[in-house]
Amino acid sequence: MKKDYDLVIVGAGPAGMSAGMYGARSGLETLVLEKGISGGLSNEAPEIENYPGFKNVRGMELVEKMKEQVSEYVEIKELENVERIELKENQAVVFTEKGVYVSKAVVMSMGARHRKSGAKGEDEFLGRGVSYCATCDGFFFKGKSVVVIGGGDSAVREALHLNNIGCDVTVIHRRDKLRAEPYLQNKLEQSSVAILWDSVVKAIAGDKKVEGVVTHNKKTGKDDELPVDGVFISVGEEPNNELATQIGVTVDKNGYIITDKSQRTNIERVYAAGDITGGVRQIVVACAEGAIAALAAYDDLLALT
Repeated sequence: MKKDYDLVIVGAGPAGMSAGMYGARSGLETLVLEKGISGGLSNEAPEIENYPGFKNVRGMELVEKMKEQVSEYVEIKELENVERIELKENQAVVFTEKGVYVSKAVVMSMGARHRKSGAKGEDEFLGRGVSYCATCDGFFFKGKSVVVIGGGDSAVREALHLNNIGCDVTVIHRRDKLRAEPYLQNKLEQSSVAILWDSVVKAIAGDKKVEGVVTHNKKTGKDDELPVDGVFISVGEEPNNELATQIGVTVDKNGYIITDKSQRTNIERVYAAGDITGGVRQIVVACAEGAIAALAAYDDLLALT
C-alpha cells in the first residue's frame, strides 16, 4: 500500500493528535501514525489537575476525549510502527510495518519512554513486581507494601495514587528534597506516604516475584533491606529519537530534538513537537507545540505553491 499525503505525523500523543487536527483543519491531506495506542505516556497519568477545562481528569479519559475529537478530522492509524523514513527531493517516504506513505512534510511526535533506574533485578522482575505505571498495575498491590523510586511530579503522583487505592507506600529519593511542584509536595506531606531520603535502590530481590529491595544511603554509606511486594520506577523519561537521528535531525546532549519557535528542525519540512523536544513536558505544552508544528507546515507548503 502506498499513498501520498501533505503531512504525516509520527506519534499520536497529545502533540501528534493536535498536529493532526490542525493540519487537517488547514486543508492538508494528513495522516497520524502510532506504534501503540493513542495517548502515549499520558495514558498512565492517574490524575491530571492542571489541564485547562478539567478540574480533575484521569490521563486515559483525557486522551480518549482528544482522540474522539481529532478522529473527526484526521485518520489515526494505531498499532502501525514506523520503521524508517527516507528523505528524497521535496518529500519524505515513511515506511511502516503495513505500508509506505509519501509526504511533503513530517511532524515527529514520538514522545518519550520511561528511563530505567539501573537497579540490579529491574529487568528480571519487570511484570513480576516491577512496574513503570501505577495507573496500570497499582490495583494488583492493594493492601501491600510498595516503593516508588523518584522525586519528581510523576513519582509523587504515582505515590499518591498508590496510597489512595490502599497500598503501604514508601518513596525512595536520591536527594534530600523532592523536585515535584509544591502543590504535589503538600499533598504528599498530608498523606501517609513515607519518604526515604538520600537513598537509591541498589537491587531488587526475590524468587519468582519481588520480595524486597536493597537500598543504599548516599550520606551514611549504609545498605539496608526493605521488604516490599512492588517497585514502581518513576525516574524520568528519555526521548524516542531513533527515527530522528536516522535522518540527521539535530538533537541536544540529552537526545531531545532541537527546534525553533515554530517547531522546525534543521531539516526542511521536518518538524517536532511534544515530549521529544524536551523542555516543559506537560500535556498542555505538547498540544500547543503540535498545533504550531502543523501550522508551520501549512505555511511552508503554501510557500512552495
